[in-house]
Amino acid sequence: MMVLVVAVVGLILAAVLALWPLSKEGEPGEKARGRAPVTPVRGHSEPTTLEGILAGQLVRGEITQRQYLRALENLAARDEERHPLILRWDDRPGAWS
Repeated sequence: MMVLVVAVVGLILAAVLALWPLSKEGEPGEKARGRAPVTPVRGHSEPTTLEGILAGQLVRGEITQRQYLRALENLAARDEERHPLILRWDDRPGAWS
């Protein structure tokens, strides 16, 4: 019985520590959102593609998930207009081989 109590208390403490805000003092925006600021890793360059920049903004909380998905939809539509996927007749689904 005592082992069960210790295990439950340990799990509760682990959950509380995992969900505890890790933001620094003096950064009210980050603290209000409950997220730790993302710092670049040494030796890694900034993203060079628009998809990478958007992903970074999403992780930092600068844009919402809805804004991120809308931007990716627009990128896919623009890519489809610029570089359409053209299939040969033999490659189309249901074509006779």
